Amino acid sequence: MLARPALATQPATILLLGDSLSAAQNIQLDAAWPALLQKRLADMRPPRRLVNASISGETTASGLARLPGLLKQYRPKLVILELGANDGLRGLPLAEIRTNLVAMVKQSEASGAKVLLLGIELPVNYGPRYRDGLRAIYADLARQYRTGLVPFLLQGIALHPELMQADGLHPTAAAQPLVLDNVWAALASMIGAKPQVRPES
Repeated sequence: MLARPALATQPATILLLGDSLSAAQNIQLDAAWPALLQKRLADMRPPRRLVNASISGETTASGLARLPGLLKQYRPKLVILELGANDGLRGLPLAEIRTNLVAMVKQSEASGAKVLLLGIELPVNYGPRYRDGLRAIYADLARQYRTGLVPFLLQGIALHPELMQADGLHPTAAAQPLVLDNVWAALASMIGAKPQVRPES
């Protein structure tokens, strides 16, 4: 009897579910941080595959509605959740944002995937109580559900006008490698890779 050829091992999938911060808002797709991440993952041994399911305007509610189908379709080993900014900009109740994020974390973990939360901070005009409350959600969930955490996705970027688009909300193409650095600092250890330190210019 002839031996059946071994099936090629498929790269482990990482699912990114986010909003316009992860959907190449007003920049070229291949310049956005998810595309840069995919290149880095493809160079790993073994390689990983990134599925970027981010949509501009996505909220935690719409992300929660789409997540079950994405988990079933792609069966990711790790889920990156970059949601909450649009909820916050609309002033939605913090309890609602938290409930939706909790549901997404639980669904992801129930599917067997690790979770990395990408936190966001709002502009100062939203007031300290609401801003601090939103920021705390990510830290609290990371601690409660033992997820990975990037406390603020745009750390080192948001307060530098030259790195932000005219709307003051989205990073420029030049800032995308810095966004990737922020993500990689938390992601690397979750996938058995080494953190990369960007040399001082």
